Amino acid sequence: MKKNISYIPMDHALEIWLLEKLLREPPESAYTKELISGIQDMISGEVSSLLLGALEDTEVAIGVHSDELLIGDLEIHPRSRKVLMKGSEISLTPKEFDILYFLAKNRGEVFTKEQIYRAVWEEDYLLDNSNIMAFIRKLRKKIEPAPDSPTYILTIWGIGYKFNDEL
Repeated sequence: MKKNISYIPMDHALEIWLLEKLLREPPESAYTKELISGIQDMISGEVSSLLLGALEDTEVAIGVHSDELLIGDLEIHPRSRKVLMKGSEISLTPKEFDILYFLAKNRGEVFTKEQIYRAVWEEDYLLDNSNIMAFIRKLRKKIEPAPDSPTYILTIWGIGYKFNDEL
């Protein structure tokens, strides 16, 4: 069974080795600069972790390099951190955006509250299931046409949440 997400800690020695390797022998990828920048941010202490994701085979085959997501009436623009619903911008907090983008980028995959927490928060943040639930509730109020009958962010009872893959 394929795992949805995995957390692998890196110590300072591994960060330095990986950065030096990427600078010496950069792979031919549109994302090399972003990875180098992310590792530099880790070394400088600006961030404590990175979330890496694999592109779908179809994205690689057709040369899609845009991370923008268009799902139903919802548009998510990660580089500018903007979210539009039917063309109108929706104001999200940084964490609301991070949760929305994480779930939307992994449409159809079910994530536990802990997996969402690990993907979005820094490791020193206190995990509290009610915090994740509160963020999901706030997100639904902002993006869902009917927050009490969600279309985009679905609850999978007893497990967690997923972004609707049938839109």
